[in-house]
Amino acid sequence: MARLRIRWSRSLIGYERDQRRTIRALGLRRLHQTVEREDTPTIRGMLHKVRHLVTVEQAEGG
Repeated sequence: MARLRIRWSRSLIGYERDQRRTIRALGLRRLHQTVEREDTPTIRGMLHKVRHLVTVEQAEGG
C-alpha cells in the first residue's frame, strides 16, 4: 500500500481543540516534524481536516 509523508508546517495557535487532537492522532508531536503513514481513507480524512496546517507528499519506495 502507498505511504504518505506528512509534515506539520503551521502552528496550532488559535485553532480548535479537535484540530489539535487530529494533529496529535497523526503522530505529530512537534512543529516541522515529519511522519510516514499508510494511505488509507481514515488518514485522508484526518489530513483533509488539517490540510491548512500540514504538507503532504507521496513517500518514496511505496
